[in-house]
Amino acid sequence: MTGTAVPEDLLRGLAPQVLGAVVRRYGHFDLAGDAVQEALLAAARQWPDQGVPGDPRAWLITVAARRLTDLLRAEQARRRREDAVAQWAVRRTAPPADRVPADADDTLILLFLCCHPALSPASQIALTLRAVGGLSTAEIARAFLVPEATMTRRITRAKQRIKDSRIPFAPPAAADRPARLAAVLHVLYLIFNEGYAVTSGPSLTRADLSAEAIRLTRLVHRLLPGDPEVTGLLALMLLTDARRPARTGPHGELIPMNEQDRSKWNAAYIAEGVDLLSEALPKGEPGPYQIQAAIAALHDEAPTPEATDWPQIRALYEVLMRSSDNPVVALNHAVAVAMTDGPRTALDLVDALRPRLAEDHRLYAVRAHLLEMAGDIDGARAAYQEAARRTHSLPQQRYLNARAARLASPG
Repeated sequence: MTGTAVPEDLLRGLAPQVLGAVVRRYGHFDLAGDAVQEALLAAARQWPDQGVPGDPRAWLITVAARRLTDLLRAEQARRRREDAVAQWAVRRTAPPADRVPADADDTLILLFLCCHPALSPASQIALTLRAVGGLSTAEIARAFLVPEATMTRRITRAKQRIKDSRIPFAPPAAADRPARLAAVLHVLYLIFNEGYAVTSGPSLTRADLSAEAIRLTRLVHRLLPGDPEVTGLLALMLLTDARRPARTGPHGELIPMNEQDRSKWNAAYIAEGVDLLSEALPKGEPGPYQIQAAIAALHDEAPTPEATDWPQIRALYEVLMRSSDNPVVALNHAVAVAMTDGPRTALDLVDALRPRLAEDHRLYAVRAHLLEMAGDIDGARAAYQEAARRTHSLPQQRYLNARAARLASPG
């Protein structure tokens, strides 16, 4: 293949495999990431003219290893650590990087490394997107609306933290594995949510970020197909993202679920999500991602807002609340209660959450909707305005202010 662009998916898919192989062979996670990025850039420049090599992964490993050697030599010279050269030579007795037991193992180990508990959640997300997702620092900075220099410092600190902590490039111990896998899934869930409901800025969604989270979760599912929570998380993402095409209007404005054109929902995602959920649920007591996926499926399968099975959704939220003291889950439960028992009962539940969600615009937005349902127009208008003041998302501000304005000028 010459004279054509290299498929982005090919490089994205190879990036974590190559990084895992290089780190396994040579260590130096901090410098290995830079070396792999340069190898990917070289591929993007050379392959369109020269053609994709027969074994692109081995080509990338060779180029990255060569670049890592250059980087190590430069660092060694700068720090005047002549003995590092001897250590480097000793380490070359390790097995070749392209003969690791399995590519998949390295990718999963890389994910565990990026989501290590020694790192802050923000650093875990940034490092995962950089090392496993293959995104550039500039792309990650744009996704989270921070200056590139800030993201560079965050990633550099994360790498330094791994280096200083001497965290090994190895699978977690069996006793630690469930908690470490839970951290990996939580990071992927945070990345997806930031893409589906951007917390600040001019856009309501970041489709590229959601797509990356889904791609990485598909990767984990391929590595661990028998884990029901991995399957549940993938199902949850697909069932939620299925509604994204109808979630915004032609000018990027927010359209609430009960006003969305359901014919625009992604039927393929819904079918795949339901199939995954059906596969996971019989494997024992469901975890939180499976339960949330079940709630999403009930919304997706309802042909109209009126046909939504709110009693079942309420029951599922109550199951979630028994296993998690998450106030946002309790807020969503209150919405379900409003649809089964009426807004006044739900308002009592929402008001009880005020001490825990005092700064969260979602509490005031839900309260506004419930007050409007209950006929308290003045209270609803004030709550919509309060919610608009507290959100950093411009589309949400416009939506909430529009709701308040509509109540101010009925008819």
